Amino acid sequence: MTPEGDLSPALSRDGRSEAIPEVITAPAPTVRNQAGRAVREIVETLLLAALIFFLVRLVVLNFRVDGESMLPNLDDGQMLLVNRNAYQFFDIGGDRYYPFDPPERGDVVVFEPPTGSDKPYIKRIIGLPGEQVTFGDGHVYVDGELLAEDYIQDRTRCGRADTCDVVVPDGYIYVLGDHRSNSSDSRVFGAVPVENVVGKAWLSYWPRDDVGFVPHESYAQDAAAAPQPAP
Repeated sequence: MTPEGDLSPALSRDGRSEAIPEVITAPAPTVRNQAGRAVREIVETLLLAALIFFLVRLVVLNFRVDGESMLPNLDDGQMLLVNRNAYQFFDIGGDRYYPFDPPERGDVVVFEPPTGSDKPYIKRIIGLPGEQVTFGDGHVYVDGELLAEDYIQDRTRCGRADTCDVVVPDGYIYVLGDHRSNSSDSRVFGAVPVENVVGKAWLSYWPRDDVGFVPHESYAQDAAAAPQPAP
């Protein structure tokens, strides 16, 4: 046993001294280092949040319904997310190619109206390029066939203006509000160029009672025109 106070190295069994390993302790982090690390983490978090926000804005926009032209399906003040890439297309040799779906009847779209208004409008697509849209007996007809619209509550009327009975030009859509007696739409300003479309209404997120996907309406004539599977 080594006497107390004897600081000589202990001997091993073969008589050689055993070296006592030197313990190296890391210096305690200074307040400056901790503050620098915290600032760096905050900056990285902010940059990541900004990048996510930028990427999301490339795909969707938020839109507030202003007015009652889409009652009873969309309320005044309702908040929507709009898919701004829904109708992106490429013009090749005068033909349009849509990477995703082209505009479809029943879609609810946000667009820049050809009226000079500084606020976008929201309406429903009724007529597609090349189709004839006419009105009679309080109803809408597409290529002479009655358009069954069980999602509206009032009758659809139109005068004898040039915008009432029309053939939708190529590259245009014919839009109507769901509240037909209180809507400024294609009956007033005519067909809308597809490039004026800001996006397709996708999701309702406010108020809470209306949270969910914006429904796409379907029509009997579209189902009949769809290609049938081979037997």
